[in-house]
Amino acid sequence: MNTTDPQIVLGTMDFGTRVDPDQAFAILDSFVAGGGVWLDTANCYSFWTDPSGVGGASERLIGAWLRARPGARDAVRIATKVRQNPLVPHSWPKSAEGLSARAVHAGVDGSLGRLGVEHIDLLWAHAEDRTVPLEETVGAFGELVAKGVALRVGAANHAAWRVERARSLAREQRVEPWTALQLRHSLVQPRPLTPLAEAGHRMLAAEDLDLARSEGLAVWSYSSLMWGSYVRADKPLPHTYDHPGTIQVLAVLDDVAGELSATRNQVVLAWLMRQGIDPIVGASRVEQIEEALAARRVRLSDEHLARFGEAR
Repeated sequence: MNTTDPQIVLGTMDFGTRVDPDQAFAILDSFVAGGGVWLDTANCYSFWTDPSGVGGASERLIGAWLRARPGARDAVRIATKVRQNPLVPHSWPKSAEGLSARAVHAGVDGSLGRLGVEHIDLLWAHAEDRTVPLEETVGAFGELVAKGVALRVGAANHAAWRVERARSLAREQRVEPWTALQLRHSLVQPRPLTPLAEAGHRMLAAEDLDLARSEGLAVWSYSSLMWGSYVRADKPLPHTYDHPGTIQVLAVLDDVAGELSATRNQVVLAWLMRQGIDPIVGASRVEQIEEALAARRVRLSDEHLARFGEAR
């Protein structure tokens, strides 16, 4: 896997929609002040919330923040995604842009304009698009790296075999391969073989970690804190998590949090980082990102990891 120390990534999905500009600016300021570096967005955020029916609000807000904070671009790295933005308002997935070469280039052009930047530090393919030859998608991502428009490229919500096939195709084309994976992962796990309610989400599997460790790929996890379900009684875990393993894991989580004088959320983030995973944390208040950044100081022992492993 990635050899650099795992970092907390700020998820900005709701910025400009559910999180208003003033609050978003405060969260971004606090994140940078606390030593945070990576911002994760997408060109489709958040079309399902925005009255316009298309994405772009999150990127526009980050762009406005960068303009208002001279020097901020040098302090942060920006990751964004192409694939899911609707080309027709309120028409998803039917009009989702996809991953054709034309769509990838057009999507990135739009992102650069909204962000007001000259390059993307990490460009993700947001999900698979099996209507397009993988060779075409790989070539388009490679062209963007060759032009300096994207510094690195990665695959979100892709099957491990598709990622490795794409990396092989990149070698054949002599272009930059995907070197990062983004998948849904947290301490609690849904019942095996039960469908997720969230369209497009793909769970991190053992083979994804195996691939990442074998090939030196970065791994980012989303829904890391389960939308607040670890700490908020008004946000219960989805019913697919209603099984004995969850009960056992949460009991160990409470014990470990007490032993380390940490919050449940901080222990979950520390557990992810201990495995070399960069957790994405969405925040709607400054206190939430401050709490998340403090998880970097939480040290889990091998014994803690073993207890979680037995409970899961």
